[in-house]
Amino acid sequence: MASDAVELADRLVFTVTGRHLNDLQRTILYQVWHGQKYLDIANTAGYTEGHIKDVAYQMWRLLSRVTGEKVTKSTLKSALKRSLLKMGIDVSGASTALGFADSAGQREALPLVSQSPQTLGNLESQVASCDSTQSAPTTPTNPNFVGRQESIACLTALIAQGHHTILIQGEGGLGKTTLAQHFVAEQSVDLTLELLMAKDPADITPVEWVVEEWLRQDFGVEPGREFGVTLDRLRRHLRQQRVAVLIDNLEPALDVQGQFIAPHRRYSELLRVLADSRGQTLTLITSRDRLCEPGIPITHYRLPGLELPAWATYFAHRGVPDHGDVLAAMHSAYGGNAKAMEILAGAVQADFEGSLALYWQAHSQDLLGPVDLKNLVESQIYRLRDLDPDAHRLFCRLGVYRYQDVPTVPWESVQCLMADTPAARHQAIVTSLRNRSLLECRQGQYWLHPVVRAGALAQLAANSENSSEWESAHRAAARCWSDRIQRICTLDDAIQALEAYYHYVAIGNYGAAARVILHSRDNQWQQFLPLGSTLYRMGLVQPVTDAITAIIDHIPTENADASELSNILGDLYWIQGRLEQALACQQNAIAIAQTCLRTEAPDADTHRWYYLTMLVVDSQLSLGLYHLDLWNLEAAATWFSQVIATATGTRHQPWADKATTCLALVQSYQGDRASAQTLADSIIEQVRGQGQSGRHAFFVQLLGHTYLNLGDLDRAESLFTSAIQAAEAGHYLQIKANALIGLGRLNHQRGDTAGAVENCRGAIALLDEVGAHCDLAAAHLQYALTLACLPMHLAEAEAQLYKALNLFQAIPAPQQIARAKQAWMQQPVPN
Repeated sequence: MASDAVELADRLVFTVTGRHLNDLQRTILYQVWHGQKYLDIANTAGYTEGHIKDVAYQMWRLLSRVTGEKVTKSTLKSALKRSLLKMGIDVSGASTALGFADSAGQREALPLVSQSPQTLGNLESQVASCDSTQSAPTTPTNPNFVGRQESIACLTALIAQGHHTILIQGEGGLGKTTLAQHFVAEQSVDLTLELLMAKDPADITPVEWVVEEWLRQDFGVEPGREFGVTLDRLRRHLRQQRVAVLIDNLEPALDVQGQFIAPHRRYSELLRVLADSRGQTLTLITSRDRLCEPGIPITHYRLPGLELPAWATYFAHRGVPDHGDVLAAMHSAYGGNAKAMEILAGAVQADFEGSLALYWQAHSQDLLGPVDLKNLVESQIYRLRDLDPDAHRLFCRLGVYRYQDVPTVPWESVQCLMADTPAARHQAIVTSLRNRSLLECRQGQYWLHPVVRAGALAQLAANSENSSEWESAHRAAARCWSDRIQRICTLDDAIQALEAYYHYVAIGNYGAAARVILHSRDNQWQQFLPLGSTLYRMGLVQPVTDAITAIIDHIPTENADASELSNILGDLYWIQGRLEQALACQQNAIAIAQTCLRTEAPDADTHRWYYLTMLVVDSQLSLGLYHLDLWNLEAAATWFSQVIATATGTRHQPWADKATTCLALVQSYQGDRASAQTLADSIIEQVRGQGQSGRHAFFVQLLGHTYLNLGDLDRAESLFTSAIQAAEAGHYLQIKANALIGLGRLNHQRGDTAGAVENCRGAIALLDEVGAHCDLAAAHLQYALTLACLPMHLAEAEAQLYKALNLFQAIPAPQQIARAKQAWMQQPVPN
């Protein structure tokens, strides 16, 4: 059922982000599940098709993040089914209930790579085939060996297809040895031979000794005097018997290129014998590193991490009560690592009385807290350092990326961290990390798993004690993010540009962090705005608020950046209905800008003079708008008049035009119809023309309210319609909502109650999503006044009134409360 799918998606999102899907997201998800088109959803929900597409795009992006795979409108069902499997839900019944097709449970093909390029395509199709036939894991008979049914089935299929020499590759602790031992033990063979490589290359047993021991002890024959003769004898016996060979922990015998180190080059000769096409030998090799010896017909099987159900089974066996959300977060952080699962289960049981929640509360920010886990990660990092210093350096630097809001980074972001290395070496260095399972890559995007990133950061911090590695890596990453984004066309562009802020904060460079927020670029609305302003116009109000408040106290008050940050923060508080703080911010912005102006020569032609004066008039305009929302009409008129006096006839004339529009509205509310009419008529053509691009749509709808107050309903309707069209083109939800409030008032006056109700409901839905409390209160008030004329809806009208009053009270806006009560009392009693 679609409702079940919506709840599953909501649970996944809440597990990773701590936030639930909003009503519109849930509606879109529900309708998409039933095959509805975006246009149909828009018509049903009362939004434009463009807005539905935008919200859906962000939701697919969010679901991609929480499920770990690409989610689109067309892949939604299959992605959620795989999530069901990961969460341990029986898909045999659940998949039918959720409307899945039989083929929706196919997993992505595991990354198998053969050293023979001509067979790559065949191997990929074989792995896809063997993988797609597997069902969800079942409860194993051995509770310490969980979650490997699919891997066993895939290995079995590969062997059936003629691939008898397989290297199981993966990072430390993934369970390669356990899988290989279990798989070999289940084979019907005459003899099993095992070879465990020493961890220290100096202690590796020479291959000649290994083969001689096998011949004497396992086959009962004497080796030859020459190694070639010895290998021939081994080959003959392997052709006569069914033998399984397990070579464990191969990587100490490999060099930086993935080939055998000089003292042990002859191991390649042994592997060629074991891979003899005329023999019956099954050879399984485990290694953290890829084997890149030419001429050996070997298949690489990249072992995935354990799925969440396997972790749940294991923890349950250890007596740790299930806590789905917490366990899912732990599983994601450690990439399903089997050794991490064992260590964590023991720590939870021993130190936290079996409480997953208490353990994760204590250690979620310290993924390498348990010593065993730290040693596990560090052992691989130290080997990388000794074997490939250039790759180790890049690995540590890659830890500076957050992999959160932007979960993967492009090639340019990897390459920028290798500026001190010849470009010809870059690809080889990245390949070295990928071959050691330390760097993930898919479709040109790179990332580190959280626990691996924690190890990289720890190494970078340690390496930076006597160098500038930490700071230089963060600076390089920050510059890369800023340089990549030249124009803000999408929300992804804006989020990526903001990443530079976090790098500067990490090194305590708050001035540079401020300049990231204030870096102006062209945006999708043909505006040249600071990043912070563009971000909150795109709906990211809280992230920008958090970013500015974290650094603003570190910016010197004599710096103009402090004024602009205060100006943007004021608007953010305004949107959130925190008007007292908004007023304080704008007063602070004016004070700082005026202080800076006093140190400048009074030359209006300089850019700095223009910039500082712009900050003053913009903050004054904002103060007028804030007082207007508080219904402090006299104060609002004073600020608008100040802007007009300062900006008229100067390079800041656009601010004078905006203030004139606002002052006309105030006068219309005050009952000064003649003055309001004069001002409105003097500015209408200019405002209407500027509003076509969406840049001034906010002031177009303000002018619409002015003409509505003046009784010119046709002109008001035209302005509201123009504002809505511009807002829809630019996805300005708040502007569209305010225009809908105006249309609600207008239709109410015309007696079109049904139209007014629809307008008010549309405005409330939009503003509820944006979180604009002042405007939301006005929408609830207008809805209450509209419903009040309907006898059957008085109870709902009163409910809407109380919502408006509560919002005004929370701001607080006592003048608005008084106005609302007065408007309610003046409503005629319906018959």
